[in-house]
Amino acid sequence: MTGVLLAIYLNSIGWDVRRTGLLVSVGLAGSACGTLVTSLGADRFGRRRTLILLGLLNVLGGLSLLWAQSAGILLVAAFFGMINGLGRDRGPAYALDQALLAETVSSDRRTFALAWYNLILDAALALGSLLAGVPFLLRHHWGWQPGASYQAAWGLYTALSLLSAGTYALVSSRVEVSSAAGNAWGLRGVAPDSRPRIFKLAMLTGMDSLGGGFLTSALVSFWFFRRFGIGEELLGPLYAGARVANAISHLVAAWLARRIGLLNTMVFTHIPSSLFLMSVPFAPTFGWAVVFFLLREGLVEMDVPTRQSYILAVVRPVERTFASRITTLTRNIAYATAPAVAGAAMRSVALASPLFIGGGIKILYDLLLYTSFRRVKPPEESPGA
Repeated sequence: MTGVLLAIYLNSIGWDVRRTGLLVSVGLAGSACGTLVTSLGADRFGRRRTLILLGLLNVLGGLSLLWAQSAGILLVAAFFGMINGLGRDRGPAYALDQALLAETVSSDRRTFALAWYNLILDAALALGSLLAGVPFLLRHHWGWQPGASYQAAWGLYTALSLLSAGTYALVSSRVEVSSAAGNAWGLRGVAPDSRPRIFKLAMLTGMDSLGGGFLTSALVSFWFFRRFGIGEELLGPLYAGARVANAISHLVAAWLARRIGLLNTMVFTHIPSSLFLMSVPFAPTFGWAVVFFLLREGLVEMDVPTRQSYILAVVRPVERTFASRITTLTRNIAYATAPAVAGAAMRSVALASPLFIGGGIKILYDLLLYTSFRRVKPPEESPGA
């Protein structure tokens, strides 16, 4: 919901796209710092308590959107409240979830477990995209003023964040680890031959996220808003359809990975998705833009469960938490870097420039990933497995 509405809401209170891009970057920078702090301290502080605290910080972000319009207050709250204009959940809780899930299943079920996790996540993202139409309904069917209609959306955001914190409080205490084991960032547990592999994966996945940072839902929604003159009444269903396509693609990716391999699934679905994205600005009508956009969304997330599974598979079990967290951290840092640049480019160069820059970076990432790791096989794909 936030990914669809954020830039349109900020435009309604007088913000230009450059300042909006800055706020998205600041919010994602807060997520990156949250990931770092969580990775350093979650095992010692308590995983469950950490997840609850992250939910309460999201409540802070929701309250700032609900009550504040001052640029200074919103930027500070965006950082500490981790306001997410990305349109996907890639924050510190997401990183901790992956590490917990990998500990609950055997290696032959790991990819499907992560696929189901991402399917449920995208199903909720689809519902959130539909909820982005709430302000339009309140204005056009019940006569609400624009400011009040957006406040209703941010009130819902705050309530859902509070519900998230409460739900994490119900997580089993079995997710906790002993303080002796809680050294996720210590390299002592990472074998010397694994370190170059892990850091190379972290740098490459960070490059992918740099491209993704140019393509946050907030800025792409604003592109549709300006290019075709449509509002949240159509953008909400459009992004809901995109998230349904994402959700279905996770299970397809898990099925495909068993036949052609994890790395091949990642690369050979991701490159076409970027080409479809770069076709969107050439669409002559909104209908054709929707077709290209949905084709892209049907492919772009197929690398998510496969990448998560691949990273966790090519390292030793004791190294998984470190690998998961360092790759998530580099991704979040890269996500935070790009939106401010993208917003400035949309204002000063061309409205569609982030779509070309982001797509180009992602294609380069795919080519580098394939050439670097095509001979590194996970255990289930090794000869004689």
